[in-house]
Amino acid sequence: MSFFTLRGTAALAAPLVLLVAAASALAAPPATPSAPLPAPLREALRDGGVPPAHAAFFVQRVDAGRPLVAHNAAKPMNPASVMKLVTTYAALELLGPAYTWKTEVLTDAGEGRDGTLGGNLYLRGSGDPGLDLERFSQLLRQLRMRGTSEIDGDLVLDRSAFRLPPHDPAAFDQQPLRAYNAGPDALLIDHKSLRIALLPDAAARRVRVAAENPADGVRIDGRVTLDDSACNGWRERLQIGVDGGTLSIAGSYSRQCGEKTLHLSPWPADRQVEQLFRALWRELGGRFSGRVREGETPAGARLLHTHESPPLAEVLRGVNKWSNNVSARQIFLTLAATRPATPEAAQASIGQWLAAKGVAGSVLDNGSGLSQQERLTAEGLGRLLLAAWDSPVMPELIASLPIAGSDGTLKKRLQESAAAGRAHLKTGYLDGVRSIAGYVLDRSGRRWVVVGFLNDPRMKNGSAPLDALVQWVAER
Repeated sequence: MSFFTLRGTAALAAPLVLLVAAASALAAPPATPSAPLPAPLREALRDGGVPPAHAAFFVQRVDAGRPLVAHNAAKPMNPASVMKLVTTYAALELLGPAYTWKTEVLTDAGEGRDGTLGGNLYLRGSGDPGLDLERFSQLLRQLRMRGTSEIDGDLVLDRSAFRLPPHDPAAFDQQPLRAYNAGPDALLIDHKSLRIALLPDAAARRVRVAAENPADGVRIDGRVTLDDSACNGWRERLQIGVDGGTLSIAGSYSRQCGEKTLHLSPWPADRQVEQLFRALWRELGGRFSGRVREGETPAGARLLHTHESPPLAEVLRGVNKWSNNVSARQIFLTLAATRPATPEAAQASIGQWLAAKGVAGSVLDNGSGLSQQERLTAEGLGRLLLAAWDSPVMPELIASLPIAGSDGTLKKRLQESAAAGRAHLKTGYLDGVRSIAGYVLDRSGRRWVVVGFLNDPRMKNGSAPLDALVQWVAER
């Protein structure tokens, strides 16, 4: 625990400790120590200010019996977003690539006349991570198409599929408005986010600020000036505040940034859904005179419509390519063997799956990597990726990963290297943590599993050693 200030480590649930112990009992023997680290990697660690003791690496060809590199490979490390590989691979095997989530629309009213629904409308979620603006609009359009035009009762949001502790969006990094800090939700709609467009107006030397998604009753107070500074750190130069239904954004912005989108989660879930629902329902010509509130669907409610999500394999592309934390947490909870799903039940399910794979040294928290508590070993993740290569779900897992120099979180990395277009890798980034893991195709057409973890709060450049590792493998 020497590299991090861990909040609440004493609160780690007992099942997590048991999961680690169970996995250790079934784990494969430790990887045989390999030869000294290759020179390019040693040099990159030195230049990046990372002591070798604070790094862990595992490299093995997918058809080989032993690793080529196994440096600190049995040492539990914080993996950051690379933890999503565990969650998404587990989901593919335990749920299946064709798994879908269903969101139901129900009512406690009888058959209405003239399009009027005389009672409440219920939205009952199952944890769909992909019920975005487009799909939520489609759900409401389907309801209108079936004849409902006026709702006299309330809109009731049924989140009973998950049973979750209170969520503090400021707990992780004191950035409660950042969209990545939104908590999981059995009725997650449009990622609980508001997308704000920043549109530079060079002639007026100001920035126009506008909401990209509909939000009834929301006022945007934009007071952002335009300047000629560098674009680096543009988010940190904005001051964002929330006062009732008003979102204020002030500060300065570089003209070199061009148009950008700011993703925020400024309001509680019920209010965010209400803002979106009222705006969309009005656009569809519907009328609504009730309240929006949380509650459970009564047993005798009548089903009006069921919205089905895209298949899991499609959802995973957004999770891994763009490292979507909220969606990863939704999938993590879906893996719970109990209903309503709880974090403890999800941890138990994935822990048992890891133990069956022989993976030791893991600590599970929320499955997204947005955690100071989660731990993996480079060897454990490496062996998991080797198992995935031989799994029937291998094509779906690899297709979900960013391609070096091409897309996702790797679009601007490794562009001019031998790995460009030949490596499918998940990246991870937290304060004091850098990580990378996945598959690399070398110049001879051989496929390698590559895992790299760096845990050091004083590192100067954590990306360089990981890029050096990937390039060294790709050039073999």
